[in-house]
This record gives sequence, structure tokens and C-alpha cells, in this order.
Amino acid sequence: MYKLQPERAYGLPKLVKYCLLFCAAMATITALAHLSCIYLGEQCYRSQLAPPVIIESAIQGTWLAPVASVFISLLFLLCGIYALAGANIIRTIPLQRLALLTLAILCTLRGLAAVPLSVIYWQQTTGFSLLASLLWFLCGCGFAVGWYFTRPATELHCNRDGRS
Repeated sequence: MYKLQPERAYGLPKLVKYCLLFCAAMATITALAHLSCIYLGEQCYRSQLAPPVIIESAIQGTWLAPVASVFISLLFLLCGIYALAGANIIRTIPLQRLALLTLAILCTLRGLAAVPLSVIYWQQTTGFSLLASLLWFLCGCGFAVGWYFTRPATELHCNRDGRS
């Protein structure tokens, strides 16, 4: 039988919790930023680099822009919920490890995509877009750390003497 490391026996290491709390905070802030576009209007959508169809919807006052904003915000809030569950702040939720891995991959790719996109679309590159990419890269790393440390005890690799 495998023995747990002391950190695993009593919960996650503090650094892992802080990483996942950072991810939850970034996801929540992003959700609120997207929701703010409904109130602030077309210029907010533009500054957040929304697709032209969404910007046009905001100008014309159709339902597409606000519905899309609410939907995207709910997705970001779901990301935050998975981060909180990974940090053991709330109860474990279905598909938690798969979600943490998927979020780690997506956020890391989102962050890394800034490098080639900044070269290709240099006219549209702003400090905000570079900062957002850096933050999402860090979130990807945080979700990856959370995924790694939420492994079941049976997946721990132990030496012959029972230490990890």
C-alpha cells in the first residue's frame, strides 16, 4: 500500500491552493469584465477584442451581444468553480481532474498564442492583450499544478521503502 506524503495526507500544499485561487480569481474577474460589456456597450466589446458580429450586435441593440456575454461569463465562472474545487475550497465536482487538465491545456495555449499572433497582427497588439496572455499562461500553469496534485493516492509513485 502506498503511503501519502504529509502534504497529501492533510490537504494540498499551500502553493497549489494559491495557484488555483489565482486561477479562480482571474476567471471571476474575466467573467465580470465580459458582463460589464452589456452595461458599457459597444466600446467595451471593442476594447475586449470581441468579434465584429458581436460589436455590430451591440451597436444595433440586438440580443446576440448580451446573450453571448452571459454565456461566455458563465463559462469563465465554471472555470473558477473547478479551480475552487481543485483547491478543496468547495466540494469535489464531476469530471474535476479532466476539467483541470483541459483548462491547463487551453489556458497555456491561449497564453502562448500571443507570441505568434503579436508578430502576425502587430497592429492590434496592445499592452492589455499581452498582459491578458501572460495571465492566462500563468492560469494554465496553475491549473496544471492543480491537476497534478489532485491525483488519487494510488497514482503516487513510491520508492521501495514507501517514500514518494
